[in-house]
Amino acid sequence: MDFCEKWIEYDYNPFLLFDKNGKILSLNNEAQYLLGYTDVASLFELAITYANANTGFKTSFVDLEFGRFRFFALMIGYDNEDEIGLRLFQHPAFHYSEPLLKGDMVNIYTLIDLCISSNSIGSDITFSKELDPTLPEIRLATENFIKLLNRVYTIHTNSKQIKTKLYLKIGEYIKTENKKYTLFSIEVESENIKKGKSSEIRILAEDMNIFVDFKANSTILNIPLITE
Repeated sequence: MDFCEKWIEYDYNPFLLFDKNGKILSLNNEAQYLLGYTDVASLFELAITYANANTGFKTSFVDLEFGRFRFFALMIGYDNEDEIGLRLFQHPAFHYSEPLLKGDMVNIYTLIDLCISSNSIGSDITFSKELDPTLPEIRLATENFIKLLNRVYTIHTNSKQIKTKLYLKIGEYIKTENKKYTLFSIEVESENIKKGKSSEIRILAEDMNIFVDFKANSTILNIPLITE
């Protein structure tokens, strides 16, 4: 790679180059992560929608969210009919309001069971679990985490069944102070979700350096796997 290619590859902002039919010709590292939360067709549609009527470059301010990715602007550029580029400018994925190493070493399975038990008392909801059994003890601010997970469960209580999944996020990590931490996820899934509580959950999560994905039928907490 030359210098400009390296710059694009390691840019914090996703970049994709499409051909005229929407096929990806090239993309950077961050765009590969983005494709875990949306599809190629949706991103190509963005490029076509926001492009100049004539060749050239155009920047538009937008409010877009795909899973953990939140964007405030995008730039579209093309100088012929065969290729079109899309660059998305994202808000910081994390606000490190608390040190990552703050908290106690805990058993995440015990905390999940505690929260499920608390939310199942006096309820007719059927709770089920699908948990990766390989996670070690991790460092978490226990009291705040229990509060957060309980709040997540409360927005799913208009359902007959609630499933909790625990799994590693393959290929994703956060980096701070020159250290990389793998991510794992707790996903709470049900047929109905109460609306209007997402901002409260997001604030609680960000105070613990956890980011949240809100999907149609699930809420996903993405958490640094800290074992030190």
